[in-house]
Amino acid sequence: MANPSKKHKEVKYPERQFYFPAQIVETFIAKGESHSDRPLNRQFILSILAGAFVTFGAIFSVLIAMGVETEGVSKLLSGIGFVTGYAIVFISGAILFTEVNVLLPTYILQRKFWIPKNILKFWVVCYFGNLIGALLVGTLVVASGSLTPEFYSELTTYTEHKMKFLSDGTLGWFQILLSGIIANWLIGMAAFLATAARDLTGKVLATTLPVIIFVAGNFQHSVANMGYFSTSFIHGSEYSWMEFLFFNLVPASIGNLIGGGVLVALTFTYAFKEEINEERLPKEEAE
Repeated sequence: MANPSKKHKEVKYPERQFYFPAQIVETFIAKGESHSDRPLNRQFILSILAGAFVTFGAIFSVLIAMGVETEGVSKLLSGIGFVTGYAIVFISGAILFTEVNVLLPTYILQRKFWIPKNILKFWVVCYFGNLIGALLVGTLVVASGSLTPEFYSELTTYTEHKMKFLSDGTLGWFQILLSGIIANWLIGMAAFLATAARDLTGKVLATTLPVIIFVAGNFQHSVANMGYFSTSFIHGSEYSWMEFLFFNLVPASIGNLIGGGVLVALTFTYAFKEEINEERLPKEEAE
């Protein structure tokens, strides 16, 4: 007769295909440190690439939903289109402002001293690099003449939807800020889930649901808005750059900082602080 205890010892569980939350936070710390330690010119190049990839995602989100009359299906397709841009950013190692809003606060919260100047410079370089990348793709796409007048007509509908708060004045400004908080909360969770996955398929699928929610909900993602508006402005838009900057991009960016830094970085760092071990930071994940 077999020994039950011996049989029990022989049972092996399959290898885990995801990280636990504390390990995800440790990865964020390592990535935040790695990004901030890069030379400024490399940070700038990776930031430009992120802005470019997100703009491609924004363009695809318009293309894939064109002509779809059912609102729910249209929003779903639009969200899936945008996932492509975010997935390219995450997998390529490009540096996105809304992801940095999660990585850097997580890294900073582990430090015992004040924020180093190089981190603040990195934040600024990342933001303007994303904007330049968006403008670069918008310019190339419009100049190429590849897209149809129907695309630009649909793009105008998207930008009008983004700027609907303009008529509400100060109230609208704060509504955009709150919408920006929600957007980066969701994008932060997309980064969280993608980091948890251990294979390429898992990482792409993990980004899908949070990204679809923010696109379908018209929540204000600053870099996504850079993508939509850069192409729209270069082709010709009813809105001015000043209206976009002060009544959309600025409040959306502030909201993104709060959403990523407080609702993702701070909450998870605090919730799992007893389990975080800086001695086991996965440096290879940050490369």
